[in-house]
Amino acid sequence: MILAGDVGGTHSRLALFDDGLRLLEERTYPSARHAGLGELIAAFLAATGASVERACFGVAGPVRDGRSKITNLPWRVDAGELARQLNLPRVALLNDLEATAHGIPALTPSDTEVLHEGDPHRGGNAALIAAGTGLGEAALFWDGQEHLPFANEGGHASFAPRDTREIALLQHLLDQHPTVSWERVVSGPGLHHIYLFLRAAGGEEPEWLAREMRQGDPAAVIGRAALAGGSPLCTETVELFVSLFGAEAGNLALKVMATGGVYVGGGMTLKLLTKIKEGGFLESFFGKGRMRPLLEAMPVRLILDEAVTLKGAARFAARADHVGRRAKTV
Repeated sequence: MILAGDVGGTHSRLALFDDGLRLLEERTYPSARHAGLGELIAAFLAATGASVERACFGVAGPVRDGRSKITNLPWRVDAGELARQLNLPRVALLNDLEATAHGIPALTPSDTEVLHEGDPHRGGNAALIAAGTGLGEAALFWDGQEHLPFANEGGHASFAPRDTREIALLQHLLDQHPTVSWERVVSGPGLHHIYLFLRAAGGEEPEWLAREMRQGDPAAVIGRAALAGGSPLCTETVELFVSLFGAEAGNLALKVMATGGVYVGGGMTLKLLTKIKEGGFLESFFGKGRMRPLLEAMPVRLILDEAVTLKGAARFAARADHVGRRAKTV
C-alpha cells in the first residue's frame, strides 16, 4: 500500500494507492486547523486502518535534505520524522509542483484540455505552473528518452510589470510589502490584492459585494462575481489576474525552453477556467516580442485532474530507485 500526500496552504489531501497505482481512498483536511502533517497522517491512518509500505508527500515549499518549511503554513516537515512515525525505512518528500510533474504521465486525454495546440510533435523540455494559495512552478527536462521533473521557486521571483497600470500595482504593493513576488499577484491572495488595488484606483464596490467579502473568502467571492457578471470591478480584477498569470507562464516557458509543452494547473485555474479560456491568458503568454513565434509553437494544456499531485507522489513512491536516492534515510 502506498500513502501519498498533497500538502497545501489551504487544504491537505492524503490518499491510499495500491501497488498498481489505483487510487483506493482519499481524504481532504483544512490545513490551518491542524498542527502539522504528522497529525494529519495519524488521523488518516486511524480512520482508514491502513498499513502502508511506501510513502511520498508533495509539500508547498522548498525541500532540502528531506526537510521543508511550508511556505503558507507554520509547519515544518521532516521526512525522517515521518518515516519513524510510519515505521518505514524512508519517506520521500518532494515540492508539490515536482510531485505534480511526476503525475503528468498518468493524465488521460480527459484529464487535460488543450488551450493552444502549438506543435505537439516538436518535443523537448516542458514547464508546469499552478496557481492556488501560492504560485508553484516546476520544469521537466527532456533527456532524449523521458521527462525528468525538477522543482524551482520561480513563483517567488520578483514581479515584473509590463505597463503603467501594472507599475502602479507594483507601487501599491510595495507600500505594504518589502518585496513583491509573482505569487503576490498570481494566487488566491493575489487576486484579492489586485481587487484592493483596483478599488483604490476608483473601482466601485457595492455594499452586497463588501458584505460577502467580509463573510467569506475574498478570492472566492471575487471569482464568483466575475463569472456571474455581477460586478465590473470583479470582472476587471479577474481579467488582470488572468493576464498576469499568462505573462508569468510565458516567462517560465522561455526560461526552460518548453518546446515540449506548458501545463497549467492549480485550484485558481479550475475556478477561473472560463475566463482563462477567453483569450487573455494566451495573449499575455505569447506577448514576448520577438519570441512570440517560439511561444506560439509550444502546446499549452490545462490540467483538470485535481488528484494529479497525489498520483505523482504515488508514482514517485512506487519507483524504489528514486525513493532511495531522493528520500531521507533513517
